[in-house]
Amino acid sequence: MRLLLDTAVLIYAVQSPERLSKRASAALRNPENVLELSAVSLAELAIKASIGKLAVSESVARQAVEDLDIRVLPYTFEHALRLFGLPLHHSDPFDRQIIAQALAEKIPVVSPDQKFGLYEGLKVIW
Repeated sequence: MRLLLDTAVLIYAVQSPERLSKRASAALRNPENVLELSAVSLAELAIKASIGKLAVSESVARQAVEDLDIRVLPYTFEHALRLFGLPLHHSDPFDRQIIAQALAEKIPVVSPDQKFGLYEGLKVIW
């Protein structure tokens, strides 16, 4: 099964795996799952690192993607169009893009963010 990882899940998996729920941890370890990370998440990491909100370097991000065997999912025109009809349950623009992307791709999201569960049709694993 394809799984889209929320940005926080990538950070937890690398820096503090004990913060992952048992269900999320099992999903990440399951070799039958294809782990994907939105290109939006990489932009979020870079932006937040540059303004001092996160202590993540480009090399750490690259290594995390490689170590966890994650495919980077490009953010497309169709993904962006999903934002037009997306209810404003969540105000974070990065999370809204990840939600829109998961809905467009029809894949579950692995996320600790409870607001993700407010979106109809979005399966959240945590």
